[in-house]
Amino acid sequence: MIVYHGSYTEIDEINLSLCEVGRDFGRGFYVTNIRSQAEYWAKRKGKKQQNKGFVTQFEYDESIRRVMNLKMLRFEGYTEEWFDFVIPNRKNNEEQQLHDYDIVEGPVADDDIATRIDDYLVENITKEQFLKDLKFKSPSHQICFCTVQSLQALELQKGKIDSKIFHTDNDVLQTLMIDFDLSETEAADRYYKSKTYTELADETNELYKKPWQEIYKLLKEELKL
Repeated sequence: MIVYHGSYTEIDEINLSLCEVGRDFGRGFYVTNIRSQAEYWAKRKGKKQQNKGFVTQFEYDESIRRVMNLKMLRFEGYTEEWFDFVIPNRKNNEEQQLHDYDIVEGPVADDDIATRIDDYLVENITKEQFLKDLKFKSPSHQICFCTVQSLQALELQKGKIDSKIFHTDNDVLQTLMIDFDLSETEAADRYYKSKTYTELADETNELYKKPWQEIYKLLKEELKL
């Protein structure tokens, strides 16, 4: 399986000690099989470091996981089990993991969901209300490699995103913000989660070679703007 990691820098070597605590599945190295999702995070994190961000591509060999008998947990959606697992990890700011899984896979608690988690923690909403709100949430995906042993299943494939795609990104986002009076966050959220962007990021169809104006037109048609 090809998976992607979005960050402000290229990843040459994975160091779990540099990974953040308080994440959905605990401290670990996170990847996704949705390239547009990784590119969205690359842009966000890159902006904070005043660069364009990078996506690093890996091959995830699940056969190695089975050979090494790694302990894995998988959530198929925004279930009550997912909720009960994520909440303690989100609250944990310690170095110590709250679980003993090598690999955890499931959906992402993005910004909107994180806000709802905060509402739950201060008892503004119930668990039932939280899960009901997620029923129609767009698909997302992440895999957390929590232990050094689990990293053996990842093989580095290639480095940063093609620069031509970045140039298109900038033109499309700026125009989207101006034409529809959107904030940068709102424009980025619509663009990077669109089918148009997914096709643009797939270099095999060579959409990235087309003028940005044509890509922008496709995006507007898709989003019915």
